[in-house]
Amino acid sequence: MTDHSPELDLPHVHRGKVRDLYDAGDGRLLMVASDRLSAFDVVMAEPVPDKGRVLTAMSAYWFAELTDVVGNHLISTDLADLPPSAQLGELAGRVMLCRRAEMLPIECIVRAYVTGSAWKEYRETGTIHGTTVPAGLVEAERLPEPIFTPSTKAAVGDHDENINFDRAVDLVGGDLADRARTVSLAMFERAATRAEAAGFLLADTKFELGVVREPGSDGPGELVLADEVLTPDSSRYWMAEDWRPGHTPQGFDKQPVRDFLESLGWDKSPPPPALPDEVVAATRERYVSAYERICGRSLADWPGA
Repeated sequence: MTDHSPELDLPHVHRGKVRDLYDAGDGRLLMVASDRLSAFDVVMAEPVPDKGRVLTAMSAYWFAELTDVVGNHLISTDLADLPPSAQLGELAGRVMLCRRAEMLPIECIVRAYVTGSAWKEYRETGTIHGTTVPAGLVEAERLPEPIFTPSTKAAVGDHDENINFDRAVDLVGGDLADRARTVSLAMFERAATRAEAAGFLLADTKFELGVVREPGSDGPGELVLADEVLTPDSSRYWMAEDWRPGHTPQGFDKQPVRDFLESLGWDKSPPPPALPDEVVAATRERYVSAYERICGRSLADWPGA
């Protein structure tokens, strides 16, 4: 199998666990979503077929759905709009040509349930990201209302640090922090409503926001939504039928991979164990199903099929 990440004749800006980033010239970046999959911060040897297409299709869908809340950096997902050297058939359906943005140094996380690192902190201190929330909550309980819970962006190899809103203000300024919180909560509300209609609960998600400035401009610029949006990689989706307070449901994402790796007693250091075909297939099915059910579209209709 291939992870669909060929070397392009463009300046290579960054290689992440899943995406490759290239300089497309004229203030543009080209994002290529591969089929690579990471678990416990280690990239697996086996790619998940169509994962890159799902991440791209789902992000493109949400960019379009949320434009009335905040603009975004997406220019095109069409191969014909890319620099000629990048117009490769194998990249169909997994590319985003984007405006270059100056990314905020915070992750814009919104949480509607007490789970993950929020549950760990709550058990220890009664707070979530340093903010007091109602007492007596149990694991995976729904919060009275979704809350904005930013984090820092850690250097490679480190972990993000959960921070409170005052710390976010210190990092980006009061006006920008207020705007980031407002649009993040509005986007989450819309996405959560859509997810519930499809039988899912959106427990939490991470938005990436940045500022786009016109060349030569020293003005405040335009706040935009960037990177990936409301995908299974950036969001915690649960099946609504599996949820009950006091128990965290399995995530509707790469949980089959996590479960398999946990069953081996692997120390979570490279190299990772080989993934059986059935685990890869089950993971692919979850990604495709999440896109088709939540976005109401068929992946067969997205380029690259």
